[in-house]
Amino acid sequence: MTEQNQQLAQLTSKYQSVLSFVKQQPDVRLQNVHIEGGKLLIRATTPSAEVKNRIWDQIKLVDSSFADLTADITVDSSGSSSSGDPARRTESRQSYTVKAGDTLSKISQEFYGYAKQYNKIFEANRDQLSDPDKIRPGQTLKIPA
Repeated sequence: MTEQNQQLAQLTSKYQSVLSFVKQQPDVRLQNVHIEGGKLLIRATTPSAEVKNRIWDQIKLVDSSFADLTADITVDSSGSSSSGDPARRTESRQSYTVKAGDTLSKISQEFYGYAKQYNKIFEANRDQLSDPDKIRPGQTLKIPA
């Protein structure tokens, strides 16, 4: 396991309660969780400032200084939650830009917490992938819910 992977595992474990809280919130889109600049980066979009503040409250419960975390949490006021249109909500997918060293298993672990869910990502990207072992840096993959 590389140093970066060890750091990701360690920080993901530390902030697991925050990640679980985010995943439980309706209409919150967790876009990615990875190591950037030696810190855990959590990027998410929330439907309101209230939800954003509750996520920050969870972060502060874990570590009030959050020196090893960068949380990029934005409010999407376009209102996929207020539209009330379930078809529109299911259409909104997360995306991820492949970086050097990534695998579908690694991306699956990051988004779903389980590496074995990689096939879900592969199936959602059949239009650009012919083999789950052949992804390239720079590709933008759809990450289904």
